Amino acid sequence: MSDSPIVASRLRGRGHPPGPHTLKLLAVPIVMLIVLSNVGNALAPELVNSHPLQLIMMNSSNRNLILVTNKLDALSYYAVGTLRLLLADPLFFLIGYWYGDAAIRWMEGRTKSLGQTLRQWEGWFAKAAYPIVFLAPNQYICLFAGAAGMSVGGFFATNIAGTLVRLYLVRRLGEAFEAPIDDVLGFIQDYRIPLLVVSIVLFAVMTVKELRSGGAGLDELADAIEESDATDAEPPTT
Repeated sequence: MSDSPIVASRLRGRGHPPGPHTLKLLAVPIVMLIVLSNVGNALAPELVNSHPLQLIMMNSSNRNLILVTNKLDALSYYAVGTLRLLLADPLFFLIGYWYGDAAIRWMEGRTKSLGQTLRQWEGWFAKAAYPIVFLAPNQYICLFAGAAGMSVGGFFATNIAGTLVRLYLVRRLGEAFEAPIDDVLGFIQDYRIPLLVVSIVLFAVMTVKELRSGGAGLDELADAIEESDATDAEPPTT
């Protein structure tokens, strides 16, 4: 695949990016956060009622945020929710910023079923980077932001603002649907043990599948970076 349109112009003026060793420094916290999130998912039936703050420390998905919002005071909810949602974003931003098109091709390879969607996001990102980061600051978008050369200050300001608005909307949603949410929490409490067993089994299956596919897949990115560096180092043909 040719260079992504959102990074091609920036790559022409970019200096030589850090090598795969720098990537490993980014990989360690990313893998740790993935593991923490998956463990939180597995233990959610146990934690959602007894330790709601611990649950969103581990996994701050919209589902978990909605379920626990009415169990937490505003300060705990916003402080922990914001920190947890933002932890991985700078790491993916740096991967995109330093490794450009190799990082985007790696991301598309890791999510083959979403490949077409990711390419559409690339096109939209070239036209509306800041609104997209504000509305959907997920790992793909943060990587695109870095690859497109978005300023660090602009990225953090937009990312933090979007995250706070997301948390605010979830909080309001939790207040509006407090009774149905309480019913769901009651069901989880009543069937906590079987739900926990099913959740842990799913976690084990997903973990085995992930390990067989190469873990976080960062080895593939390191290989792509090395291939890109080798290509860049080749003298132009005449």
